[in-house]
Amino acid sequence: MMVTAAENKKLCEVGSGTPMGAVMRRYWMPFALSSDLPEPDCRPIRIRLFGENLVAFRNSDGQVGLLEEMCMHRGVSLALGRVEDNGIRCLYHGWKFGADGTIQETPNHCDARFKARMKAPAYKTHEAGGMLWAYLGPQDRVPPFRHFAFIDVPDSHRTIFRVVQRCNYLQLVEQGSDSSHVGILHSDNARPGWLEKTFTPSADTMNPAAFAVEDNAPAMELEDTEYGFQYVAFRQSDRVDGKFDETRERHARVYPFLMPTIRFIPAPKVLFTVFEVPMDDTTTATFFVIHGEQPVDRGHLKRLLGLNDPRYWSDEDNEFRANWSNGMGQDRDKMKVHWTGLPGVAFEDAVMGVAAGSIADRTREHLVAADVSVARVRKLLLGAADDVAAGHDARGANYADCTDLAAFDTLVAPGVDWRSLIPFGATARQQGEVANAASVD
Repeated sequence: MMVTAAENKKLCEVGSGTPMGAVMRRYWMPFALSSDLPEPDCRPIRIRLFGENLVAFRNSDGQVGLLEEMCMHRGVSLALGRVEDNGIRCLYHGWKFGADGTIQETPNHCDARFKARMKAPAYKTHEAGGMLWAYLGPQDRVPPFRHFAFIDVPDSHRTIFRVVQRCNYLQLVEQGSDSSHVGILHSDNARPGWLEKTFTPSADTMNPAAFAVEDNAPAMELEDTEYGFQYVAFRQSDRVDGKFDETRERHARVYPFLMPTIRFIPAPKVLFTVFEVPMDDTTTATFFVIHGEQPVDRGHLKRLLGLNDPRYWSDEDNEFRANWSNGMGQDRDKMKVHWTGLPGVAFEDAVMGVAAGSIADRTREHLVAADVSVARVRKLLLGAADDVAAGHDARGANYADCTDLAAFDTLVAPGVDWRSLIPFGATARQQGEVANAASVD
């Protein structure tokens, strides 16, 4: 789907009053880690979400509040305030607010009726799965909180990385929906031995880029679902002129895409659930949630993702600091033996997002068959904007039980429909729309 300049603007702008901003506000989205507010009455944190400046705090009872950052009295940041007695108090004149925005005290104004008839702008929050979540949409359209499989595992079986990148969210969403880039951009993880023109499957059981066969031009099919869509990327070694040998098995990697920005990535021993959360039009927080049936090795995952060099990313501020001034962190000498000269899977993806500019100009693209899933993301998001503008719910916002959504790799025998092998989402499918890669409209 080629987009016009007007459509690109509609897709990318997420601030208050914009069509896509209205869509994003209809879903529960993560905005911080639970560990960012480690205990009751701890230091509050500043939050940027959908172009809004907010402050989050944990009150004396452990409840998380999310308010507009600037005090409603005289506009000073509440992030400097005192968190005490189940509220957050502005330092300037002592006005104190509860987690729901209730005005608890106004020391310089002793009219109880004033406090009773006003509230500070506040948003609903939820805490689950090691993350803090928020809903910023209309109060009469609050959807059920989504339940993911990673919420139910012990803390030792789950780890989370938050990476803040200086680019629009859609660049990262489209990248994550693009299966054909995996075997190319992530060559060193997807197809070790590429330099010698041999294929050796990766032995790393936590590697989300591990492929069973070498084939960088997958055939794509996709199907719309209640929650978004799901698609399959077919690969087969030794194809002739891009044609499949119909007498042989094909390797299939199946991905569900959960509206508005959520994807699932398979690895042999863990599942990646990835949230692209727009902070504003040119800044995105990516939450990588990795969980498995056994304890996960955070140190190993940090190295695999390329997040182990504090020059470019750290747990302290989550900022991705590779940019043009430091050469994007690329080692050009290393490229003699390494495809990108970049240190890991998430690092490579982040650099591709940043290198496309703050907001990519999609009017200059030339899409091919492998981009069919990218086109579908755009179509669904634009459709959701139209639905919300017409007074309807956003697609998938009420899809609450996400525990059966998971990407996976499998082999498909000749004559077998790939959808019959899907262990998830059987009740979530919608009739009618199954597309192959013949068109990216």
